[in-house]
Amino acid sequence: MLIKNIGVLVGIDGGDTHFKRGAEMKRLDLLESAWLRTEGERIEAFGLMPALPESRTDEKVIDAEGGCLLPSFCDSHTHLVYAGSREREFIDKINGLSYEEIAKRGGGILNSADLLHATSEEELFRQAMERVREITAMGTGCVEIKSGYGLTTADELKMLRVIARIAESSPLKVKATFLGAHAVGRAYSGRQSEYVDLVCDEMIPAVAAEGLAEFVDVFCDAGFFTVEETDKILCTAAKFGLRPKIHANELAVSGGVQVGTAHDALSVDHLERIGNEEIKILAESRTVATMLPGASFFLGMPYGPARRAIDSGAVVALASDYNPGSSPSGNMRMVMSLGCIKMKMTPAEAINATTLNGAYAMDESRDYGSITPGKIANFYLTRPLPSLDFYPYAYATPVIRRIFLKGKEIS
Repeated sequence: MLIKNIGVLVGIDGGDTHFKRGAEMKRLDLLESAWLRTEGERIEAFGLMPALPESRTDEKVIDAEGGCLLPSFCDSHTHLVYAGSREREFIDKINGLSYEEIAKRGGGILNSADLLHATSEEELFRQAMERVREITAMGTGCVEIKSGYGLTTADELKMLRVIARIAESSPLKVKATFLGAHAVGRAYSGRQSEYVDLVCDEMIPAVAAEGLAEFVDVFCDAGFFTVEETDKILCTAAKFGLRPKIHANELAVSGGVQVGTAHDALSVDHLERIGNEEIKILAESRTVATMLPGASFFLGMPYGPARRAIDSGAVVALASDYNPGSSPSGNMRMVMSLGCIKMKMTPAEAINATTLNGAYAMDESRDYGSITPGKIANFYLTRPLPSLDFYPYAYATPVIRRIFLKGKEIS
């Protein structure tokens, strides 16, 4: 495939940049008036229009008509496999109940676990694929999906099997994370330490035996799992080759950043409530600070301090947190715009945070997240834009015209 007359080719690099941190995030390399060629599933080359190569006899030629070409979004934190919805809790929030209060009443994650238990694996897959098609149409090409609405060994495995089936059935790149420690299952109410033992002694070995996940996650926060419990789970997971990507500091300064970085977590996610100590730790590590502005928007919580984290030298990614309770949307363009509007990121920083750094937060930046010869050809074309800054500025204006994943156009 040969794409010509690209107005702006965005997010190019030579292949030696796996993430950007601190001041590097302000740099967004691009070419104006460009072409791009793919070969099979991968990007072969790109260049300026005056040097447009002749088309090959077997090559499809596409005219971008002056639109921008951007790398597909890399959404490194989602929970998009779930049953039903939780709009009743939406009304509870409107009426003044907090996320913590809803959870204490037995709602939240436990409600989703009840629904998932009663839903067949086939129906769960059908519902999840609707969301997969939704995020694909909005420009996402690489996504992490967590379990965590099972809270029993059988139901956690059911979720992970659905995630594996999505990976086989969708053109998206899908990464699976085991999140058995999302909440304490109803059967273990009042016996949290026993539930942690279940996660360590039964769930993790079963997940590893079936090869269903690459990462492990723990909700290390006030009212959920302690630093000590998180440490125990991560130590057990390490024995089975599962790398940490953990929920941390959404509800309180929980110690989640410290325990995550101590275990060389690929990312610590949420971070709505972190101070200077946590920012310093992240700036001195290779652990990604993944912030989820969609959850802040939906729950009315503080936004993660992306500006301070970037200025301190951290690797910052933005993700959707797509889930039924606190962020029922996988719209990564909205996430990018919230990064600019609410977190004071520049458009270049927000694009890097939702593409290259998001890919790195899934250990996939060798193949995804930028326009680089040799990487997977995941990108999309927009209509012509007044400038690249218009993209996050006009956050609800439809601009995506054509989507390509693995070198093929997605209708």
